[in-house]
This record gives sequence, structure tokens and C-alpha cells, in this order.
Amino acid sequence: METVILDWAGTTVVFGCFAPVNVFLTIFEDAGVSVSLEEARKPMGMLKIDHIRTMLEMPRVSEEWKKVYGRAFSDGDVQALYGQFESKLMASLATYTDPIPHVLDMVQQLKLAGIQIGSTAGYTDSMMDVVTSQAAIKGYKPDFLVTANQVGNIGRPYPYMIFRNMEKLGTKSTKQVIKVGDTTSDIHEALNAGVWAVGVIIGSSEMGLSVQEFMALSDEEQQSVMAKTKRIFEETGAHYTIQTMKALPTLIEQINERLTKETVLA
Repeated sequence: METVILDWAGTTVVFGCFAPVNVFLTIFEDAGVSVSLEEARKPMGMLKIDHIRTMLEMPRVSEEWKKVYGRAFSDGDVQALYGQFESKLMASLATYTDPIPHVLDMVQQLKLAGIQIGSTAGYTDSMMDVVTSQAAIKGYKPDFLVTANQVGNIGRPYPYMIFRNMEKLGTKSTKQVIKVGDTTSDIHEALNAGVWAVGVIIGSSEMGLSVQEFMALSDEEQQSVMAKTKRIFEETGAHYTIQTMKALPTLIEQINERLTKETVLA
């Protein structure tokens, strides 16, 4: 394996991916339109303005908007909500940059094995300036980052951020690339790029629990929420899932063995 491409919030930093979710809930509440935590999380991983548009297109949210404003939402509404989102997120973003457990050790293992670490994000360049600088202070710094801003604002589920990583890191084949993420948008991004799609379960946006909430569950409850998250990733098309980043180096060995066998059989 030549390259691993990692998502950021919910995958490598910010257990539970709460920074953007809380802001999505706030801006809709401020607009007088109630949205659920599930509705706010469903488009996670997309470029944030696309995330807002996708929420507004949800039938229940769209109807709620019409009841409040007497008309369908417009592009101007999307832009206005996004403006509020960006300002509120930027005000708190620096506090949501702690590496998720096992990430730093995993990155060190991969780099010692000669594997390059790329990354893609649903945040804009300005947002990632805050995240990357703070994460680096805490020990996490991948080899490369691509945001949707750098590929014509065409983010997930499109594959272009992955392709830009491959181009800059000099990766020769999509078979030699693993994309790891914590949302269904990440899985779609990987599948559309033709690379290995891996969903990480614990700490993911898809699971949607904080560290405290997860640890407060009984063993049986933890197993239940992990099984549900795993099933969602698999139904989306993920080639593999891992509980935490601790399992990634072992998974890479398994994929390398699979590739070797497929080459021999060919």
C-alpha cells in the first residue's frame, strides 16, 4: 500500500465530530426552523454549503421552512445560512482539534512503513487553516491536505480531492490507496475514486456519540451502536470497517495480502 487518505473531523480529530453539528443546529434554530440531530448529521462530510442545501432539501425540513416563511427556500437562504455557519464555526473551531485516540500512534506506524498520509476535508481552506495549525501543535500532521476549494468547490461525494492527493503524493494506482472516513460521504468519495473504502466506527459522526456518552453505555449497548454504524457503512459500500484507528495497520497488511493473491491469480 502506497497511500492512506484520511478524513479529519470524526476520523482523526474531534471524537464524535461535534463542532459542525452543533453549529448546524444553532443556525436553523436561529432561523426558526427546528431540525433534529439526525437530520443535521445525515449529510456530514460534504462541503458545508452543500450540507446546508441538502438539509433544506429534506422533505420534512423543506416543509417546515415553508410553514415558517410561506415559501420554498432559495439560494439566497442557503447563502445566508452558510454565512452564519461560517462565522459561528470559526469562533469555536480551534477548540475542536484534539486527535482521536490511537491516531498519532497509527500515523507513526504507517510513516515508518513508508506509507504516505494524505487527507481530504469537508471544511474550507480558511477553516482548515485553524484545524491544521492546532492539530499540528497536538502532534497530528498528515503529509498533504486537499479541500474542496482546491478542486473547484466540488467536494464529496465526488472523487477529485482523492485524485489531487494521489497527484501530489505521486501515487501510481488507485489499488494502492485506502480512504478512511467516518461518514457515508467519505465512503461514496472513496468508491467514486475507485480506491479502498474504509469506515471507522468509534468516534465517528455516523455513530454520533461523545466520548462521555459512549463510555457511559453498557458493553451490550456499545456493541449495539457499533454494529449499527458498521452496518450503515457496509450498506453504503465500504470494503472494510475498523472499530478504531489502532486496527488500520493490520487491515493494510490484509489488503496487501489480498492484492498479492489477486496478482498471482491474474
